[in-house]
Amino acid sequence: MTKGKASQIPRHIAIVMDGNGRWARARHRPRSFGHNAGRKAVRAAIESCMREGVHALTLFAFSSENWQRPQDEVGALMSLFVRALDKEVDELHANGVRLRFIGDLSAFDEPLRQRMQLAMSRTAGNDRLHVNIAVNYGGRWDIVQASRLAAEAVLRGELRPDQIDEARLNRWISLAELPPLDLFIRTGGECRISNFLLWQAAYAELYFTDTLWPDFDQACLRRAIEDYARRERRYGRTGEQIAAAP
Repeated sequence: MTKGKASQIPRHIAIVMDGNGRWARARHRPRSFGHNAGRKAVRAAIESCMREGVHALTLFAFSSENWQRPQDEVGALMSLFVRALDKEVDELHANGVRLRFIGDLSAFDEPLRQRMQLAMSRTAGNDRLHVNIAVNYGGRWDIVQASRLAAEAVLRGELRPDQIDEARLNRWISLAELPPLDLFIRTGGECRISNFLLWQAAYAELYFTDTLWPDFDQACLRRAIEDYARRERRYGRTGEQIAAAP
């Protein structure tokens, strides 16, 4: 562990919030009950990030693959999403949180898109914590849409194909203006990233926990941050080079 590592706080945390359905099933309740319980864990994560001094928190709320779930569950998720927006935005804004939605929002109905836009507009000037909600999002979709935007820039004559490199393509990737992703957390016991932030997670530290999302409280997030602080992030260099760096 390098000097000062124990006090290091990740600037940007992403969380795959997995386990709502299993949490509800263990209590003999419908999956929607677990999703509703997961809202409390979202609040706890936001509060913890503000307390810890994290700059950005990105939450995987609804993937592009989640449309394949039973229609009653999708409907319950959408209803919960609307209620959460209506209830939480005022408090988030009062606490200096900037709220943003990433993903293909065109798949949602117009009233919900309007709620999302209003929430983003209202909190746009806040900078205490950037909370990004990934909805109808997929990491491959993100890379494809960035490639399309680069191709359009080439067609407009603004860019030559040989000028497209990682740095330029990154400009069109979601969350490019935020600090790079430092810590990727997945709850619920699965050890995969499930098409979430594929580009952004290239050098992120991965943290998997068996804790189901509704049970993931502030103490759980603190343990994840402490685990992150113990890691040596080398970015291709050797441990000796890291130790010798000023």
